[in-house]
Amino acid sequence: MVASTLQTLSNSLPGFTSRLGSRPRSHRDSVTPFANSSLAAFEQLIADYLPLEQAQRVRRAYYYSEQAHYGQTRRSGEPYVTHPLAVASILARMHMDAQSLMAALLHDVIEDTGVSKDDIGAQFGEEVAELVDGVSKLTHVEFDSVELRQAENFQKMTLAMAKDIRVILVKLADRLHNMRTLGVLNREKIKRIASETLDIYAPIAMRLGMNEVRMEFEDLGLRALYPMRARRLEAARRAARGNRTHLIDQIKGQLSQTLQREGLSATVVGREKHLFSIYKKMKAKRKSFSEVMDIFAFRLLVDSVDDCYRALGMVHSLYKPVPGEFKDYIAIPKANGYQSLHTVLKGMHGVPIEIQIRTHEMEDMANNGIAAHWLYKSEETGASMSHTRAREWVQGLLEMQQRAGDSLEFIENVKIDLFPDEVYVFTPRGDILELPKGACAIDFAYAVHSDIGNACVAARVAKQLVPLSEPLESGVTVEIVTSPSGRPSPSWLNWVVTARARTHIRHFLKDQRREDSLELGRNLLDRALMAKQSRLSAITEDTLRSALTAMGKADIESLLIDVALGNTLPHIAVAHLTSQQENSAVSGEIATLGIRGTEGMGVTYAKCCCPLPGDAIQGYLGQEKGLVVHRDNCRNLVEMRDQPDRLISLHWDEGIERAYPAAIRVQVENRRGMIAVLATRLSAIGLNIDRIATQNKDVEFTFVDLELQVTSRTHLARVMKRLRTVDGVLKVVRSARR
Repeated sequence: MVASTLQTLSNSLPGFTSRLGSRPRSHRDSVTPFANSSLAAFEQLIADYLPLEQAQRVRRAYYYSEQAHYGQTRRSGEPYVTHPLAVASILARMHMDAQSLMAALLHDVIEDTGVSKDDIGAQFGEEVAELVDGVSKLTHVEFDSVELRQAENFQKMTLAMAKDIRVILVKLADRLHNMRTLGVLNREKIKRIASETLDIYAPIAMRLGMNEVRMEFEDLGLRALYPMRARRLEAARRAARGNRTHLIDQIKGQLSQTLQREGLSATVVGREKHLFSIYKKMKAKRKSFSEVMDIFAFRLLVDSVDDCYRALGMVHSLYKPVPGEFKDYIAIPKANGYQSLHTVLKGMHGVPIEIQIRTHEMEDMANNGIAAHWLYKSEETGASMSHTRAREWVQGLLEMQQRAGDSLEFIENVKIDLFPDEVYVFTPRGDILELPKGACAIDFAYAVHSDIGNACVAARVAKQLVPLSEPLESGVTVEIVTSPSGRPSPSWLNWVVTARARTHIRHFLKDQRREDSLELGRNLLDRALMAKQSRLSAITEDTLRSALTAMGKADIESLLIDVALGNTLPHIAVAHLTSQQENSAVSGEIATLGIRGTEGMGVTYAKCCCPLPGDAIQGYLGQEKGLVVHRDNCRNLVEMRDQPDRLISLHWDEGIERAYPAAIRVQVENRRGMIAVLATRLSAIGLNIDRIATQNKDVEFTFVDLELQVTSRTHLARVMKRLRTVDGVLKVVRSARR
């Protein structure tokens, strides 16, 4: 019988042996008992749902593949044909069509043998040849790399998917069997393939609604990357399953009895979280295994959509629903076509119970996603909707490819689509950075390099200046503007979302605050000592040691920092330092402290009066606040004059170049477009506007409050003079910041 089969094949596949070479042998020579048993099981699978003629064509494809791969073996030592047979069996269990099964059986023939696409087309039709060719182009794609060649291969996959979505289904089945047989590979290759699967193939399976494939990808990937963690989780899950059996059976029995009593035909099955889901939730939410596993989950399968809603009412009458935990994915399906009703109930003893209610067709759709389309393609059901959504997704990929500047940009756009919780942005050189959703330009700057983050002063997105706090969107190009005088601000901690940025900012602020405080404290102490005709450098070691002991300070740095923060007043420290010190003949020094604008966090500028270079100024040494600079005529400063020990005489140093905030109030005629006119005039002279606010005082005029960045009192006066020349402006005065 074997000989007659071979003769039939030889007659039906003209030119086959001439292309592969003459190999006189019997069919029995290359088929192991494993292959024989797997082939029998596969034939039974396809016989259950394929017409006889189609089943015979699929068998022909198997024998063709077996002949083409003759002499080739897998790493495990098995004949190579066992792999395409296993891939086809995966698709057969999804009830995929005959063309898909033939393509699965032949998917490595073009790549690994002497058979061409034309040969396959001649034997099995152009449709199968295109599928095989589409899958063959993906053989060496490594999605965890952004190298150009790999990105271009991904583009080829998209083009093949656009022609026939079944290309990716065959590829997913191919990858699934490879993941099942990773054990024979070396550790480095196992980790690479597993990472690639979790990064790309599992999200694609989820995007196509193929939940069973996605879950197996994730569990196999977890076992491959973290074998010890996976074993411990599996053992814990088995133990938890045994401890919960009685309660699960009790809840299941109550659900079944309730549905049966109301005359509703339904199948109640318990759901168990898969390993990767447990691992991911424990890691992301920092929960223990017991906290993750404290929820009981069940699925109710019914015959129709109406029965879904009837069953929902029944379970809600049995157990109390948890408010806000009901989701209707039947009326509003997920993007991948998934449909189901989800609800959470409070069961016996307050145990939370998750319930999913769906039809049998929806269940098959949830497990097989787009693959279910070929089983239900004759019905106008959710299955066809899933296929439509998948086609729309692929069409979106094509549009992204056409808009993308190059292959690298395209593959990152695809990742964005697969990982909606991630943001992918470009550097000016075209490199791609992955950031969490909600990340801002500061996160980006620190992701590039900590020095860039520390010196960041502004950001351009798509060549336009944007606030540093503005969340970034995927696909944009971000350019960071740095300055030697730039430094992190404490307010940045309110904007950043990455741990890297937060850690670097805190570290810098801590070190910088110490340096700034040391310098300011030294200046304040020196200024106070000058009144005693002395300097800190003139204090002897013995005197310094005695003074520090008397004040309870460990060292001179502790004293300087406390002086800068206002915790120790300068004149108190001077009293200890000069009690045993003879006056030094130091004269000709200026008694006031100079402010140069580069003192850092040790010096702050009062918002109540907005002091500018050129203003007469005075300082207040607030406890834990350091030195606060006020204008000499500030009302708040008048109230502080009853604490003269904390008041410091200040003056502005020469050559200050930095900008300071200033506030002005402009009275304008109450007519349309006046704010735009003011903003345009200020922008024309190169001024940054931090804030604009309006107050309508009368039907005839409006007050406009502006916060600007200016370099000096003289600069502000010029700006105010320019605004007074604007038609419709009645009055311009300097004010306090709101």
